[in-house]
Parts: sequence; structure tokens; C-alpha cells
Amino acid sequence: MVANLFRFIPQEERFFDLLNQSAANVSEGSNALLDLVENYIDVERKARKIKDIEHSGDEITHEIFAALNRTFITPLDREDISELAEALDDVLDWTEDVSRRMHMYKVDRPTELAKRFARVLADQGLIIKEMVPMLVSRRARTMIEKSKTEIHRLENEADDLLVEALGSLYDNATDIPSLTWAIRWADLYQIMEGATDKAEHAATVLQNIVVKHA
Repeated sequence: MVANLFRFIPQEERFFDLLNQSAANVSEGSNALLDLVENYIDVERKARKIKDIEHSGDEITHEIFAALNRTFITPLDREDISELAEALDDVLDWTEDVSRRMHMYKVDRPTELAKRFARVLADQGLIIKEMVPMLVSRRARTMIEKSKTEIHRLENEADDLLVEALGSLYDNATDIPSLTWAIRWADLYQIMEGATDKAEHAATVLQNIVVKHA
């Protein structure tokens, strides 16, 4: 009787696929930002591309929550799936915010520090893309802990970059244009560092899920 009952309980097998898509989107978005700052041409088009990637991420996140609403049996706890989906979405939101503000501020050319921030975020995005599929692996705990350690190291690198960036940013702000430039870059650097924080949080959520279900 119980076995027959479970035949009629909605089950969703696509959660892992959707989470993998979301993680791949995070990596694509961070790589697109890296391309923007390292090859600073066609800025409007590249910013629009990053916006499109972020929009695709939103659609994947909405699909995950819609699946949660219609599904009785899930492969992971509901709160774990929703927290991970939101964490991945946050990384993309902050990544897109960087490109949007660079376009809005009419940045003439990215600084070397901006390129270093973007490389850190792109490295984190690639690791996240590799981490999410590990959720179905029996060896996931060891692999995810190793990946989480590397993402934490990268986040610390971004912290150091922010200190370096802000330490002398206003030294040459002697008139209104140079002060405006400094204020805008202070904003951009802090958002870039915030994006690396969001990436670390996503990795922490992944690690917590694996520990919980180990």
C-alpha cells in the first residue's frame, strides 16, 4: 500500500541538473566579466551579455523554486536546495552589478587591480562549476572541502586587493574629476570584493550540505 502511494507522490529528478546549470552560469558570468576588463572594447555589448547571463541565472533559480513547490520528495533537504540556489544567484547578481556600474560610470579603462579582482572571481567561478556536480559523488566531502579551501584562499586574496586598492586610492584626488574617479573606483572595488564573498558563501553552503548528508 505504501509503495503504491509513493508512485503518486510528485518527485523531481532535475534538481541536480538545474543546480549544475546555475553553477555553470556563475562561471560563464565571471569569465565574461574577466573578458570585459581584460579586453575593454565593445563595453555596452559585453555588459549586455553579462546581463543576459544574469537573467538566465534568475530563470534557473525560479525554475528550481517552482520545482520545490510542486515536488514532495527531493534529493536534498528543501532548505539546502533553496539556500544553494540563492547563493549561486547572488554571485551572478554581484558580478553583473560590476559590469553594469562600469558601463554606467563610463569607465575609460579598467585598472590593473580591477583585472586582478576579475581573475580571482573567474577562478572562484570555475571551482564552483566543478564543485556542484560533486554533490552526487561518494567522495564529495574530501573533494568539496579541498575546493572550499581554495575558494577561501582566493577570497582572502580579494580582501588583500581591496586593502591595497583603497589604501592609496584618494592620494591623487586633488580636483573634482579625480575625486569622482576615486569614489567610483572605490565603489567598484568593494562590489568586486563583495562578489568574491558571495562565491565563498556559495562554497560554504555546498560544504555544509555535504557534511550534513555524509
